[in-house]
Amino acid sequence: MKKRIAGFLFVVASTSLALAKDATGVLPPSFSGWELAAQSLRTGSDPSMTDAADAVVLKEYGFAGFEIATYTRSGRKMDIKAARFNDATGAYGAFTYYIQPQMQTEKIGDQGASNNQRILFYRGNILVDVTLERVTAMSGADLRVLADALPRPKGNVSTLPVLPTNLPRQSYLPHSARYIVGPQALGRLGVPLPATLVDFSKGPEVAFARYRSSLGEASLTLISYPTPQIATERMRAMESASLPGGTFYYKRTGPIVAAVNGDIPASEAQSLLASVNYDADVTLTQATKLNPKNNPGGFIIAVFILVGIMVMVALIMGFAFGGVRMVANKLYPNRFFNRPADVDIIRLDLK
Repeated sequence: MKKRIAGFLFVVASTSLALAKDATGVLPPSFSGWELAAQSLRTGSDPSMTDAADAVVLKEYGFAGFEIATYTRSGRKMDIKAARFNDATGAYGAFTYYIQPQMQTEKIGDQGASNNQRILFYRGNILVDVTLERVTAMSGADLRVLADALPRPKGNVSTLPVLPTNLPRQSYLPHSARYIVGPQALGRLGVPLPATLVDFSKGPEVAFARYRSSLGEASLTLISYPTPQIATERMRAMESASLPGGTFYYKRTGPIVAAVNGDIPASEAQSLLASVNYDADVTLTQATKLNPKNNPGGFIIAVFILVGIMVMVALIMGFAFGGVRMVANKLYPNRFFNRPADVDIIRLDLK
């Protein structure tokens, strides 16, 4: 009995350690010479511990937990916040929420940007915010090692949203693209369309970006709905609404509603809208014809065709054989066929 209890306690302890590692094992104990400072690691699931002002926004993106830690190396330190989301879509959305136009693009993780001592990047479903005490020539290389040490999600969790890929690149203002899945982020990012018109109860996703025009700056908002019918109904509501911010230009392509407004001439607005086109990814899952095993009529027809072919072959071979014999006998009588020796019969007189 004591052995059974000890074995049970060992299994429980091992399972608890494994679950704890899966839940909080995001940041590594060390990377590229940087060591985790003693007792500096904090973990939790409350988004207000990472960003009290935008906690509700983080919840919209599917915030699942956080780790905050300090790393040290050669007398220098590095503060890191790692936010874990339910999938890569949430991490990407939060990355676009926090990125600023003045930041510089960095090749860290899946996407990265920096502004002096602050570096922001995401890898898979983890968003990392790093504050360096001092930037050196090796800071980028160190953080790439950190990104490679982060756990990678598997399956659909690693899939990024498709809607932002529909944003045109021509005249695009760098780091202005935003991916939005809820009304809080929509309002705080200054999207010109109100949440009541977008109607998040319909399950939309929003991509927003700013563009340079001949008159100034303009904004493009893409709203993807589950069906084209919902998109049509929502676009009619937007067209009939009186909105501030100048003239709005609309277009629907498939389930996507595109809206342009700002300091932009009508011709450039229409050109920008023309660059947005929905490409349906159609997959045929229904058989286009019956399986031969489930088509007895086709099997019977195939049998009759096979019998007909065999009869035709037999007739052709028969006529060919008979014709050769007739021609040979006519040209060379009793030489090849119908010779007397061919009909000799051996007889046995047994009487």
